[in-house]
Amino acid sequence: MSFISVSGVFEAPLESEVSLRGWIYRHRSSGAIVFAVLRDQSGIVQVTVKKGNVPNEQLEAAKAVSMEASVQIRGRVFEDKRAPGGREVRASCFKVIGPADAYPITEYQSEELLLDNRHLWIRSREQTAVMKIKASVLAGARDWLRGQDFTEVTPPILTQNACEGGTTLFKLKYFDRDAYLSQSAQMYLEALIFSLERVYSITPSFRAERSRTSRHLAEYWHLELEEAWVDNRGNMDIQEGLVTAMVEAALKERKEELLLLRKDLAPLYEIKPPFKRMRYEEAIQRLRGQGFEIEWGCDLGAVEERALTAEEAVPVFVTNYPKECKAFYMKEDDEDPRTYACADLLAPAGYGEIIGGSERETDLAKLLARMEEQEICTDPYKWYLDLRRYGSVPHSGFGLGVERVVKFICSMDHIRDTVPFPRTVSRVYP
Repeated sequence: MSFISVSGVFEAPLESEVSLRGWIYRHRSSGAIVFAVLRDQSGIVQVTVKKGNVPNEQLEAAKAVSMEASVQIRGRVFEDKRAPGGREVRASCFKVIGPADAYPITEYQSEELLLDNRHLWIRSREQTAVMKIKASVLAGARDWLRGQDFTEVTPPILTQNACEGGTTLFKLKYFDRDAYLSQSAQMYLEALIFSLERVYSITPSFRAERSRTSRHLAEYWHLELEEAWVDNRGNMDIQEGLVTAMVEAALKERKEELLLLRKDLAPLYEIKPPFKRMRYEEAIQRLRGQGFEIEWGCDLGAVEERALTAEEAVPVFVTNYPKECKAFYMKEDDEDPRTYACADLLAPAGYGEIIGGSERETDLAKLLARMEEQEICTDPYKWYLDLRRYGSVPHSGFGLGVERVVKFICSMDHIRDTVPFPRTVSRVYP
C-alpha cells in the first residue's frame, strides 16, 4: 500500500482511490456513519466511514476510536463543501494502528495543564505551525548569510567565563573545576574572525534570570554573528538584511501556517530596509513625553520598548546607549564618548528587543580599564584579551534571539509557545 499525505488529498483527482495514515484529530458518530478528521504533518482532512462501505468490525472500530489514535485509511476522494478544505475521503478500509486512552487535553484547558502535557500539546495545529515557521525562519537566515559569504561555526556550550553577567550564569561541575553553560558565543566568534572574517553560529544559550515575563526563557536559541572590518553602522545594515530575509522566508514558505496564528499578514510585508534609527537620548525624550520617569543611564525595559514601538510598522534601532548600562567589551563612540557604538533592534508593534549588537572595543588598555572599573577578574579572559594583542582589527557583531523573532512573526503572546519544550524559571518538565 502506497500512502499519500493528507495535503495530497486536495491535489488528487476526484473519485481517485487514496491511502492515508495519521491521527484522529476530531471524531463524531451518527448511527451508521462516522465522521472523523484525520491529521498528519501536512494538514487535516475529513474521512467518513459508512455502514456498507467497510466491514462491520471496521465500522465498530471507527465508532469506538478515540482522539489521537493512529489509523490507516483507504478510500475515494469526493467534494464536500461542508468539510475542511472542501473535500473528504469516503473510507473503504479503516484500520486502527495505535489505540489511544482518553486524551487529557480538551478544548478548554489551563495554561499549566497544557505545559504539564507539553509532550502531547505539541501535536496541536498551532504548535505544529509554529515549529514549521521556525524551521523556515532559520533556513532563511542560513541561506541569506551564506549568500553574504558568512561561515557557520560551532562554538562551545561549556565555558569558564561570562559574557553578559556573572549573576545569570548556570554553574556546573566540569570534572575537577567549575564551568558554566554559555550565555553567548560572542567571544569565541570574535576569535574566529581572525581566520574566517565573517562568521555566525546558531546555538542554545542559557540565562539564569528569575524573569517571569512573556519574553524570557532560561534556554533559548541564539543566532550570533561577528564580522571583521565592519563598524556599528555596517553592523546594523547586516541586521536589516538578515531580519528581512527571515520574515520573507516565513511568508514564502509558511503562509498557511501564519494565517492559522495571526489574522493579518500585511504588517509582515512592511518589513523592509531601511529600519528606523534613533539615538538613546531621543528615545528618553520620547518616553518622558509619554509620562515615563526615566533618567539618562537607565536601560530600557520591556515596558519602555513597547511604548517606543507600539505604533511603528518596521523595526527600530535604538543606538548609542550610555556606557553604564551596557557591557565592557563595546567600543566607545567617537563622537560621544559617554556612549558606546551600539544598537538594540526593537521589533514593531510593541514586541520589544530582538537583537543587541555593537562595534567591539579593540584597544587593550581601554578594555583592561573597564574590567578593573567593573571589578571583572581578568584571568578567565586572558585568551580573549590576546585577541587585542595579535593583529586586532575593527569588528562588530550582534546576538539575535530566535524565539523573539518567531514570537513577533507569529504574533504570539508568550515566548514559551515558540519552543516545543520551554525552559523557564518555574519549569523544566517535561
